[in-house]
Amino acid sequence: MTLYEHPLTPAGSAEPAGGEAGRMFQMITGYWVTQVVRTAAELNIADHLRAGPATAAEMAREESLDPSATHRFLRACVALDLATCEDGEHFAATPLLETLRTDRAGSLRDLALWGGMSCHWKPWDQLVDAVRTGEAQAPAVLGQDLFTYFSGHPDEGEQFTAAMTAMTDGVAEHLADVIDVTGAEKVVDIGGAAGAFVQTLLVRHPSLRGACLDLPHVADAAEKSAARAGVSDRFDFIGGDFFDSVPAADVYLLKYVLHDWDDESAVRLLRNCRDALNPGGRILVTELVIGSEEAAGGLPTLMDLNMLTLSNGGRERSRSEFEEVFKAAGLQLRTVTPSASLISVVEAVAA
Repeated sequence: MTLYEHPLTPAGSAEPAGGEAGRMFQMITGYWVTQVVRTAAELNIADHLRAGPATAAEMAREESLDPSATHRFLRACVALDLATCEDGEHFAATPLLETLRTDRAGSLRDLALWGGMSCHWKPWDQLVDAVRTGEAQAPAVLGQDLFTYFSGHPDEGEQFTAAMTAMTDGVAEHLADVIDVTGAEKVVDIGGAAGAFVQTLLVRHPSLRGACLDLPHVADAAEKSAARAGVSDRFDFIGGDFFDSVPAADVYLLKYVLHDWDDESAVRLLRNCRDALNPGGRILVTELVIGSEEAAGGLPTLMDLNMLTLSNGGRERSRSEFEEVFKAAGLQLRTVTPSASLISVVEAVAA
């Protein structure tokens, strides 16, 4: 199924959507769709249509927009199945658009905003240079690495944290289905942003205590997240740098963390976990695994390019590459367990 046809497709052609040319046209113009979705999220279109159909003029008044441009934008949303318009005037939300509603559990609005933000977008503009040099392009276009940039741009840092929380919300329950915490008393979410992942486990296991270690500026978001989950009495936020040290735990969770770093940095972090791990403890790395492209629809290799572009040395890893960094950190890979999401649980124990 295609979003729109290649413009040179002959009317009534038997070749669907222009064949290979049509597919390539969609790839070439794919960034248009990203920015339409980001704009729909930024302008709260899904929320405005929550109560029912509305005209472009009505939404323009709500958001202080140009009425004509708003109508043109909504017309494009119809073409992308984000909205419907039966009478040429009143627009209604589709189930696809409703994934951006702010009042929906699992809303993708924050992820849509992050996906189209300039600090994410601009490094991708330099993908050619990333492939030529093997170096991340965030420093070239932002003047510093991404996480340092966030410390100086707190609004964008908060949006990144919210996006990571949204990604966690989308997979946490599926990962929790395949994570066994039998015998564990304390679980620490390393680099876990607002701690949504460990909080999911705390909800499921009332006897468990949990903590999240991340940079101090995330503390407020973590406390609010724990309160929403109803686990504040069993959750602690620890502000710090996981390259310096980590608190003792029976289980460490590293969700979307190792892929931010080169092998040397990943080994350093894993050694810290190995040194602080309670006897019989485990380290659970939850990430995409290269080699699972058929099951994951090609996402691992595309995410790998995202890490190449954004993060110095960041990468997605195959099972054998996980084995190498674990071995260098004094750990042994025990299992790789797929979940109902596209993310796998890679388990390591002390060697």
